[in-house]
Amino acid sequence: MTTDAENPQPLNAGAPSAELPPRVLLLGIGNLLWADEGFGVRCVQAMAATHRFAPHVTLLDGGTQGLYLLDRVRAADVLVVFDAVDYGLPAGTLKRVAGDAVPKFMGAKKMSLHQTGFQEVLALADLFGDSPRHLLLIGVQPVALEDFGGSLRPEVREQIQPAIQMALDYLAELAVTPLQDAEISPESGDLPHPALDLAAYETGRPAAEQACRDGDARLLPRLCAWPGRNGQNLETS
Repeated sequence: MTTDAENPQPLNAGAPSAELPPRVLLLGIGNLLWADEGFGVRCVQAMAATHRFAPHVTLLDGGTQGLYLLDRVRAADVLVVFDAVDYGLPAGTLKRVAGDAVPKFMGAKKMSLHQTGFQEVLALADLFGDSPRHLLLIGVQPVALEDFGGSLRPEVREQIQPAIQMALDYLAELAVTPLQDAEISPESGDLPHPALDLAAYETGRPAAEQACRDGDARLLPRLCAWPGRNGQNLETS
């Protein structure tokens, strides 16, 4: 896998003007339903709402798709990944990692199955000889993960805009910039479905007394009372 230089040269430097522009993938991964695990997805959503790029730049909510992202990664010349990463740093700390170090950080302290899956995606892209020429991970140290239906904690939420700016600065080093005065409309393809909007997600969450955060206690007794395979209750089987 090619290591990203500290000061990367523009991808079209010295190339004929007719050369195709670099294929850029801005990818957010994670699970919106588990509090700070949704950081990566929220970053690309916020970026899509305020920036528009040329057709060779794609913003993608990768969610927890794992290996299903392989073709997307193999097709990219430049890959920027947003994610919640356990760096072992104070909660809410934003950190960027480039090049060969990215898979190591995503695999060192796995917080979710999607990180295992994406580490394999990078390894397979490398095996096929299709690794992105430039690779950047922008990660935040999470505050809370085990809060089903929860949203980003304030320390993590306030890092969304700095993370976006970090990505824009990196892309600018590669001569990739947003379109100027581009209209951002609700019909724009890069925008998520309104149901996934951060404000809608947070205001639609039931109160804790209506929906338990770590499993619904109203349901568990019923599960224990259901017959098992041998006609016994689960609690005694």
